[in-house]
Amino acid sequence: MLLEKGAVYKKLSPGETIFQCGTRAVFYHQLVSGRIRWCNVLDDGKEVLHSVVEPNEAFGELPLFDGDAYAATAIADTPATVIKIGLTNFRQILEENPDLHFAFTKSVVQKLRFKFFLTELLANNDPVYIVSQLITYFNLHHQFICEECRRLMLTRQQLANMIGFRVETVIRAIRQMEKDDRLDIIKGKVFVPADGL
Repeated sequence: MLLEKGAVYKKLSPGETIFQCGTRAVFYHQLVSGRIRWCNVLDDGKEVLHSVVEPNEAFGELPLFDGDAYAATAIADTPATVIKIGLTNFRQILEENPDLHFAFTKSVVQKLRFKFFLTELLANNDPVYIVSQLITYFNLHHQFICEECRRLMLTRQQLANMIGFRVETVIRAIRQMEKDDRLDIIKGKVFVPADGL
């Protein structure tokens, strides 16, 4: 449907920026393959990670509704392919397909609910609790944990950027969770039990 309305594919190299925070939105973007991080880059170079985008997910959706600028920057983490379509054509697709519009709105709401969850979580001062609850959330929502091998598909740095911690704090929290037999670390990779933490 997107291609019928003028969408095009764009191939990206690792580290390539798709759009910058503060720039005006011109396209709807959806990831076809690879991984993209949606983040804010602070003046000191640190990142605030909002989302790691996986295939078939849209990103940068807010301007589709309010016409404002992008709220974050999208950067390819791996070689990636994105499909993009002009905002006018995308809005026309939504108007002509109410079921699609509803599904799209639902996905935006789910991302907003995650932000509420994260805000409440960060009110706690215990790093082990925060990291374990974040991993539990991903486990319950079938995100970033391999369904077959149970490996956490986010790096410790990505977890740290998501919750505003230093990576060393996340490493200590994960090690403590391993000591408490709540997860396993094998060759530096984190594995989560199927029944959760």
